Amino acid sequence: MSIGFRVYIDESGDEGFKFDQPGKGSSRWFVLSAAVMRLVNDREVMELVDRVRALLNKPPREALHFRKLKHEHRLPYVNEIAKAKVRLVNVMVHKPSIREPEKFASEAHLLYRYATRYLLERVSWLCRDRRHRADDVAELIFSNRSCMSYDALREYLRRLKNRTNEFDVRIDWSALDPERIEAQTHDSRAGLQVADAVASSFYMACELTPQGFNESRYAQMLQPVLYRHDRECIGYGMKFWPREANECTEQYLSWLRSL
Repeated sequence: MSIGFRVYIDESGDEGFKFDQPGKGSSRWFVLSAAVMRLVNDREVMELVDRVRALLNKPPREALHFRKLKHEHRLPYVNEIAKAKVRLVNVMVHKPSIREPEKFASEAHLLYRYATRYLLERVSWLCRDRRHRADDVAELIFSNRSCMSYDALREYLRRLKNRTNEFDVRIDWSALDPERIEAQTHDSRAGLQVADAVASSFYMACELTPQGFNESRYAQMLQPVLYRHDRECIGYGMKFWPREANECTEQYLSWLRSL
């Protein structure tokens, strides 16, 4: 096996289920996002972040945190990502639609693992279909969560691989290796800062503020680099879970119709 792709993964939102405290409780959406690129394009992502720093008059090497930026600074950042040699995959979890919330509330990081499974299914399809060599696989770099065991995540993926048929797992394991997982800090990798911007963009497009507003412009700007199969984005670059989340018809989600 040879590494043909590098995949940076980050999330936005939380895994809680306390929705009865507007503005103070849990988020209604949890978003897990991947920025997928060929290994040879990784340096271009570093240069992208450098350009954004220069545009925003930020010091060299200062880490970019999307949610800390002003709106007028987020726009050029997203615009640069939309022109990059990258493809984006997002898993959009609408937690109020989950039928057994107590199951996910009682086990730490179970929701994160479920989202990771759906994310890696789509990442594996993308890498399988676009690799140059049959033995090319993706290297997975997660933004480090201090409270999470990545050894446990590797073990979870090993179980999925060994029981793929039983669990109806659709990861193409020829394109992914459960052992090629690492976690690094947000500040250490430009690709993780891009994944952070992507996850935050799609989270802000779905999650309402306490005042009842969402911001979909960033997500709409990223359309050109969403993963598509036969021109279809929903189910590929945008995976909604659970299934009922696909049926959301609220006006604030009307931006989805343009994808």
